[in-house]
Amino acid sequence: MGGELIGLVAVIMGLGIPLGALYTYYRVRKLRSEEKLAAIARGVTVPLEPELSQAARSRRAGILLVAGALGYIATFALIARVESDAWVAAAFGAIPLAIGIGYFVDATLVRREARS
Repeated sequence: MGGELIGLVAVIMGLGIPLGALYTYYRVRKLRSEEKLAAIARGVTVPLEPELSQAARSRRAGILLVAGALGYIATFALIARVESDAWVAAAFGAIPLAIGIGYFVDATLVRREARS
C-alpha cells in the first residue's frame, strides 16, 4: 500500500505543481491587465513598463545560465567528494555554461552593432 500511495502522490505532485504555477501566472497577468484597463477607463495615465533591449535580454539570460551552471557544477563537485561518479553529472553543467557564455557574446555583439 505504501509504494502505491507514494507513486500516486508523485504523479499528482509532478503534474499538479506545474499546472498550479501556470494557472497562477495566468491569473496574475489577467489581474494586471484588468487593473490597467480599469485605470485607463477612469482616465488615469498608466506608465508602460519599458521594454528591455536585445542586449539587456541576452545579458540577463547569460547571467542566469552561467550562475545556474556554476551552481550545478559546484553541487555535483561536492557530491563527487563522496561518490566519484558524480563528476559525470557535473560535466553536464558545461552545456548551460556554454550557452550562457554565448549569450554574453551576443550581448556584446549587439551593443557593438548598436554603436556603429
